[in-house]
Amino acid sequence: MKKSRWCFQVPRGYWRKSWKIARMFSVLMCTLTFSVSATAFAQHEQVTLNFKQVTVRQVLNEIQRQTRLSFIYNTEQTEQLGQISVEAHNESVTSLLDRILAGTGLTWKIQEDMILISQAGPETPAIPQAQEQETVLLTGTVTDVQKNALPGVTVKIAGTNIGTSTDTDGKFRFSYPKTKAQIVLEFSFVGMQTTSVKYAGQKEINVILYEDQKELDEVVVTGYQVLDKRTQTSAITTVKAEDILIPGVTSIDQMLEGRIPDMAFMLNSGEVGATPRLRVRGTSTLLGNREPLWVLDGIVMTDPVDVNPDDLNNPDYLNIIGNAIAGINPQDIERIDVLKDASATALYGTRAANGVIVVTTKKGRIGKPVLSYTHSSKITRRPRYTDRNINLMNSQERVRFGKELADQHYIFPTQMPMVGYEGALYRLQSGLTDYDTFLNEVTWYEQVNTDWFDILTRDSYSHSHTLNVSGGSDIIRYYASLGYDRDNGVSNTTYTERYTVAAKMDVQMTPKMLMAIKLNGNVQKKNHLVSTLDAMDYAYNTTRALPCFNEDGSLFYYERYRGGYGGQGNKYLRYNIVNEIDNSSSGYDGKGIQVDLNLKYNIRPTWDVTATGSYSVSSTLQEDWWGDKTAYVAALKNGEYEDKPTPGDDGKCILPYGGILKTKNSDTENLTFRLQSNYRKLFGANDQHLITALLGYEVNMLRSKSMDNEVRGYLKERGMQFADMSSLNLDDYPLYKEWLQQNHLTLNRGLTNQLSVYLSLTYGYQEYFTLNVNGRMDASNKFGSRSNERLLPVWSVSGMWNIQETFLKEAPWLSEMRLRLSYGMQGNMLDGQTPNMLITQQPINSYYNENVSNVYQFPNPNLKWEETKQTNVGLDMSFFDGRLNIGGDFYYKKTENVFSWVNVAPTNGLTSYLMNNGNLENIGYSINLSATPVKINDFAWRISTSYSANKNKAQTDAVEKYELEDYLTGTAIISGEPIGTFYSYKLLGLNAQNGTPVFDDYADRRHLLENKSLEEVVRMVMTNSGVREPVFNGNLFNTFTWRGITLSFNLAYSLGSKVRLFALYEPIISGVSAENNVRKEFVNRWQVPGDENHTRIPAIINRSDEMYDYYNRHWSQEQSNKTKTFAYNLWDMYDNSDIRVVSGNYLKMQTLTLRYSLQPKLLKKTPFSSASVSFSTQNLFTISAKALKGQDPSQAGFAKPNLSVRPNYTIGLNVSF
Repeated sequence: MKKSRWCFQVPRGYWRKSWKIARMFSVLMCTLTFSVSATAFAQHEQVTLNFKQVTVRQVLNEIQRQTRLSFIYNTEQTEQLGQISVEAHNESVTSLLDRILAGTGLTWKIQEDMILISQAGPETPAIPQAQEQETVLLTGTVTDVQKNALPGVTVKIAGTNIGTSTDTDGKFRFSYPKTKAQIVLEFSFVGMQTTSVKYAGQKEINVILYEDQKELDEVVVTGYQVLDKRTQTSAITTVKAEDILIPGVTSIDQMLEGRIPDMAFMLNSGEVGATPRLRVRGTSTLLGNREPLWVLDGIVMTDPVDVNPDDLNNPDYLNIIGNAIAGINPQDIERIDVLKDASATALYGTRAANGVIVVTTKKGRIGKPVLSYTHSSKITRRPRYTDRNINLMNSQERVRFGKELADQHYIFPTQMPMVGYEGALYRLQSGLTDYDTFLNEVTWYEQVNTDWFDILTRDSYSHSHTLNVSGGSDIIRYYASLGYDRDNGVSNTTYTERYTVAAKMDVQMTPKMLMAIKLNGNVQKKNHLVSTLDAMDYAYNTTRALPCFNEDGSLFYYERYRGGYGGQGNKYLRYNIVNEIDNSSSGYDGKGIQVDLNLKYNIRPTWDVTATGSYSVSSTLQEDWWGDKTAYVAALKNGEYEDKPTPGDDGKCILPYGGILKTKNSDTENLTFRLQSNYRKLFGANDQHLITALLGYEVNMLRSKSMDNEVRGYLKERGMQFADMSSLNLDDYPLYKEWLQQNHLTLNRGLTNQLSVYLSLTYGYQEYFTLNVNGRMDASNKFGSRSNERLLPVWSVSGMWNIQETFLKEAPWLSEMRLRLSYGMQGNMLDGQTPNMLITQQPINSYYNENVSNVYQFPNPNLKWEETKQTNVGLDMSFFDGRLNIGGDFYYKKTENVFSWVNVAPTNGLTSYLMNNGNLENIGYSINLSATPVKINDFAWRISTSYSANKNKAQTDAVEKYELEDYLTGTAIISGEPIGTFYSYKLLGLNAQNGTPVFDDYADRRHLLENKSLEEVVRMVMTNSGVREPVFNGNLFNTFTWRGITLSFNLAYSLGSKVRLFALYEPIISGVSAENNVRKEFVNRWQVPGDENHTRIPAIINRSDEMYDYYNRHWSQEQSNKTKTFAYNLWDMYDNSDIRVVSGNYLKMQTLTLRYSLQPKLLKKTPFSSASVSFSTQNLFTISAKALKGQDPSQAGFAKPNLSVRPNYTIGLNVSF
């Protein structure tokens, strides 16, 4: 049973019908619903026609063309009527149908503006009374799982032509002669699984049809094509969004941990909005962007803000702005396809060297409108001092530690804040207090025990809401959604807020033309702490013997040495971390909208042409504000908030009044047009040959502009105004005058135009094998003239061999076995590279009194593409009718002509230079398994797991571009080593005399290090500690279902990475300050000779020690030697020593979810067609190395302590009407 399709002409009445549905679609988005009945109009529709020897279908098509009516009928029944001749002049449709169907055994019925033609029941006059009693009347209703009526479902008795179709309410009714044989009813509908029901005398036969998941499971989406998974030749992983959705998580990228083979997931912070770093099959470039390409419904997405690749590649960089997919609501996503090898990514050309993630959003479903609401409420747990990874002293321990140092005559820093035990002791020794007061102070400090984590963080509550509607017919299908998310961070005042809207409409304009319109929009607002504030670092490193509030609840300020501008001016300024947070902020406001239009025209059944257009715009505003009450502004003012600025040179005032406002406005505009032709032809005696071809042309324009500015004198709390300094004599404040004379406004504009041609050819022989060739050529203005002369084709060849079909077709235990092989070449070009020198024009220079220019980019006369050649071998197997599935891939990637730094003579004006001078290798494999071990009645247990490995190695020359920190943190590219390799000092032990750490730093043979590059020195003096990125990763996912209850959990693991422990001595290198807290490890520090035999924690050296200065300044910093500086001091060497490096391996309970879907019988008296509730938790626990002493593996220890990934608990609700 199917609806008739239209002729080429657009029906006269169609657009009125389309407008009615479109109007309903729009109004639903505004939460109002209208319904218009067309039955009365349909009964008076008239037509004029004249046909000779045509099919009934042709007559119905013409009626449909002239009216607003649509038909639902069984094509098999109408074809049995043969050809007819009919003539009508302004005749009503009802009268004409009576004439056409007279004596055919078919009848018609009007349902609004639809006419259903179905089998007529037995005619009463033709059946004797005795026979009437022998007939059976069958009635019932057909719905989907959401209890939505399904019109046009074919209902018939198996093995016969007796049957009918459901009406617009999903109801059916027909009679059949009574028989003793078993009667089986078959229910079939396009896109649904055919269902059979035995008739056993039921009065009502109510049937639920389920979506045919094979349509989704058996295809892969590349963005340019939809391919049959059984014949694909590429390495593509597909996941359905519903399988990876995590309640309470508002970004799809955070749901991919461990779920995609060959993808490494790295999240370095638990801050709200933190964006994970993703690596598909390792790294294909050294200096370019290593993130995969995001594609939404076939359109390449761009990041909202252009971030420097050096920052994105830095494992310690915290990206809270988001990536290209940040504005998409996960509830709108249908599926995700990750393209990994050269064959899968070739059609994306030079943009796809790092892999492609294709996101497909939901679309409308045939049937009555379905309104769904999804909600989640999430509680995220803040850090606590009782957590395993918070190994810090409490106030009593910290006072005792200070007393031990004082008893050892330790000389504390002279400029430290006078708080805690040390402050009380200072006041006693200075005669400011007596001994009794001193004891009272010490007792009070011991009992303060300030909980900085409680003050600076919170157990946050977050919530999300999504309302969507879906419905339509085979002419128009629509989907729309509205979403709102409020994700409150654990750190006080931090949050992200997002509004999303999505709308999609598919319109069958004619039998040959399909139009699809899609809109996505989002508004985002974020708030974080300013860059000069690090609440987690403060909580970790500030003594708990320091109060935050006075007894009356007011803020407790302590004096902190700031030094003023230029190291002069006031020595101390008031400080309280809560005051700093309350009077500063870092805000982000973003808006984006994207509109896509797709037209598909079927020239022939085997040939279609598709035109796609996409236009998107986004705008972001980033504002950093420091109020005039902050210590940060007070240091620039060189005075407190209430102080009048001091004029003259002695005042050292660079900001007399007000605060600071830094802004960055960014606007991007993206336009894409694509024209694509698709051909698919089966031929041969038994259609055993299949040829598919794709040829496309694409144009893309990306325009961006940004403006950075800093203004001073800003008064946010006074109506966002600026201080009036018109009466200010700037000569009284020379430093402020000097600042004003500098240019603080920066404008940037960018334009990237790209023109591409791409081709794909595929040949398949039955299901035995498939061969594929893909190719693409890109021309772009960003590559420079020289590279355009050498356009690099991106291409691939691949094949698939169906082993099961060839050799093991009769094996009952084997469902499939396919071997895949691919090879291809990809290209990449860094932004800003050109064979020509680039010069930026600057304004007038006041010194020369004329315009000047700067060299922005030196020429690269031998400019080449980065060329990546990749080989992939894959095997897919399925056993026991799909109960057990095993797959695996092995790949080898080699990138040549990689951009890297090379040394050049200083006479060129620089010491290092970017050239195509490196190579990069990646080798890896992945194994994935899914199985259904148990499936008995209502109970099922499903399990899936994946395991991936990747090793890479860079080949490049040693350069002077990198600094010491780059080698210690793993950001330097080192020839012959993997990306992310870091080095550590080799600790030999502790000095038995004074407990200081001992290293082999070549102090006794310095000449061996002279005139060597820093990399050479590092390799000699330090030891290779491993890599920061994992080598192996995977997951274990389990799902248990029983009736309406589902329990699922996902264990994610990461292996092969190394991390540093938090620095012990960095906070106290300049001396143990009363303000600082210290880790509990110091309890086990070296204190007396012999301790070196059972501890590796060095002693704390007193400033009075004659070797103090020697330890605090390494010999390699001496200006007279010819050795590169490879260390700063003994304590920094210890914090970066090999003994402080531990395994970063972990096993994490990523998600645990319990969901209950209410049974239909429980919903009969409710307005809901379906409903489910869930409880889930994320990051419940992490099992890692004992040597971490509770430190989370995501807290790598290479930078300041950051917020670890926090556990959260979520309650979810989903209902449909």
